[in-house]
Amino acid sequence: QVQLVESGGGLVQAGGSLRLSCAASGSIFSINAMGWYRQAPGKQRELVAVITGGGSTNYADSVKGRFTISRDNAKNAVYLQMNSLKPEDTAVYYCNADLRGSAWSRIRDYWGQGTQVTVSS
Repeated sequence: QVQLVESGGGLVQAGGSLRLSCAASGSIFSINAMGWYRQAPGKQRELVAVITGGGSTNYADSVKGRFTISRDNAKNAVYLQMNSLKPEDTAVYYCNADLRGSAWSRIRDYWGQGTQVTVSS
C-alpha cells in the first residue's frame, strides 16, 4: 500500500512564502511524474506544477515565476516552494504521484490527503 503525506501548509500574509513537502511511502518500485494540484472552494481541482522523473517541470501560468517544484528521488519526495503568495492562491493543495508498486504492476495514480494554504490580504 502506498501513502502520500503532505506537510507545510498554513496561513500566510500576501507576499509571503510557504514550502510544501510530500513524501511517498509503502510499496514503491519506481515513481514517474510527481506534482501538485490545488482546489479552491467552489472550483475544480487544477494543476499547479509537475515534475517528471528526469526533472522536467511544467507550471500553471498563474504561478510561473513565483512557485518552484523540486523532488528528491532518494526520499520519494516532492516539494513546492511558493513565493510572493497572493490571496487567490488560497486552496487545498494536493500531492500527486504516478508510480509502480512493483516491477510487474502498472502505473497508478496516487493522491495525498491535502494541506490547506490560506493567504490573507
